[in-house]
Amino acid sequence: MKYLLMIYADETAMLAAAPENRTVMTSSYAAYIDAMQKAGVHLGGARLRPTTSATSIRVRNGKNEVLNGPYAETKEQLGGYFLIDAPDLDSAIAWASRCPGAASGAIEVRPVWDMQTP
Repeated sequence: MKYLLMIYADETAMLAAAPENRTVMTSSYAAYIDAMQKAGVHLGGARLRPTTSATSIRVRNGKNEVLNGPYAETKEQLGGYFLIDAPDLDSAIAWASRCPGAASGAIEVRPVWDMQTP
């Protein structure tokens, strides 16, 4: 089954981190991705640009409402994701707990809805 691992972190702290801390985090993520690839569960993933580059769209009464920047003010922001193929939720949770971002933020694990299945 496919699962989306959504990485939530304090974006302000991340952007303010010292270069050596960013290097350590980058290395940690590289090792994590390598482990997922070797296990055959990694399907994809990406880091997201800061929320200041976000645009939110809503359609109300047939008209688009375009909002620049993040819509919700929260302590943690969605900073990236991984799409994995794991046999069950327990396995997906085990992979999420190994994500470097879990140590300082939160990883939301959500099953992907197969649009082929009703």
